[in-house]
Amino acid sequence: MKSDPAPLRTPITISVVIPVYNDAQFLRTCLRALAQQRRRADEIIVVDNASTDDSAAVALAAGVRTVTEPVRGIWPAAAAGYDAAGGDVIARLDADSVPPVDWLERIEARFTQHPGTAVYTGPGDFYNCGPVTALFGRRIYIGGYFVWMGLWVGHYPLFGSNFAMRRQVWADNRTRVRRSSADVHDDLDFSMHLAPDQPVTLDRTLRVAISGRPFDTPRGLARRIRWAGRTLFSGWPDYSPWRIRQGAASRRKNPRRAR
Repeated sequence: MKSDPAPLRTPITISVVIPVYNDAQFLRTCLRALAQQRRRADEIIVVDNASTDDSAAVALAAGVRTVTEPVRGIWPAAAAGYDAAGGDVIARLDADSVPPVDWLERIEARFTQHPGTAVYTGPGDFYNCGPVTALFGRRIYIGGYFVWMGLWVGHYPLFGSNFAMRRQVWADNRTRVRRSSADVHDDLDFSMHLAPDQPVTLDRTLRVAISGRPFDTPRGLARRIRWAGRTLFSGWPDYSPWRIRQGAASRRKNPRRAR
């Protein structure tokens, strides 16, 4: 007796969002890597965050969609891109991210083969730095982020330089996150607001190359640490670990009120 054929899966569409501020050279490399993907993006959105260099011209020359966000800051720029995206899945890179040729192919496979996936993320490997710095960045900076921030929010955090989410995840959270704040880490803040039915799937093999510029100067690294402090402690105790868990429990009991 023949079994029924497997149900056909409707192909998903993927939008890639790239916030950029004065990163023309990095952006050119990132867009070149996207042009070489085995599975092409259905839409690429570059969010020009009031750049004064050639970032907008680079995006125009690459033939990708450009959105202008005059309010400076990574959260305002990223949010503008997510708002503009039309794909079933919204993927995110930073301007200095360099995805491998199978990056979008793997994202498509994940969301197609595992329909329950809400957010899919992976780490990064630092380039333009020495081997010791690259090892520190991989094991302590990014590795520590997934461990310690995972303990803080109660689940794996998403990594802003390398993640993808269903568009509905953004629709559910776009008014909840601190999208107008210019001095918080958007990826960590987003992670703090996700509902229990929007788990983050961490795939440590889904990797992209990212610039080692966070370690170029002590001042730059200190700025990122200050942002982490503001993300975690601004509005305390509303964003304390116990309040995050209380909010998640409340949304689990009342899913309609969470939307």
